[in-house]
Amino acid sequence: MIIGIGVDVVHAYRLKRWQTIPGLLERYFHPEELRTALSRGSGATLSLAARFAAKEAFGKALGMGLSGIVLKDIMVVNQHNGRPEIQLFGTALRALEQSGAHRVHLSLTHEQDNAVAMVVLEAFPENPAGDDRLTRYGAHSP
Repeated sequence: MIIGIGVDVVHAYRLKRWQTIPGLLERYFHPEELRTALSRGSGATLSLAARFAAKEAFGKALGMGLSGIVLKDIMVVNQHNGRPEIQLFGTALRALEQSGAHRVHLSLTHEQDNAVAMVVLEAFPENPAGDDRLTRYGAHSP
C-alpha cells in the first residue's frame, strides 16, 4: 500500500553556491554521501542536487516535510548497478517508522541545470490474504 509520494526539483546553481560556503555541505549531507558525490568531478554539483532533491522528496512523502529530521540522517547511495537507494538513520528512520511505511522507493534524474527526485513510501499489508480494504493502520474499512 502506498503511504506517501514526494517529488522535488533542485536547480544545480543552488548547490554550486552551497559549495562555496564552508561547512554547509557537511551540514546537509552524510560524510559518505558527500565523499561519493564529490568524487564525480564535473558531475558533483548535479549529483549533490539530486541527493538533496531526494531528501526533500522524502520529507514530502512523509507528509510533514523535514521538520525534526537531521538531513545527514538521510543518505542516498547507489547500488552496484547504479540504482539509487535511500538509507535512513536516527531522526529520519524514526519518522519513517512513525509513518507506518516499510519501504522507500527512490528515482533520480538530472538534465543540464536541474535534478529531480521522486520518493514513494510503501507499507506492506498486515493481512497476508491481500485484503485491499486495510487502512494504513491495519484496521478494516467499512
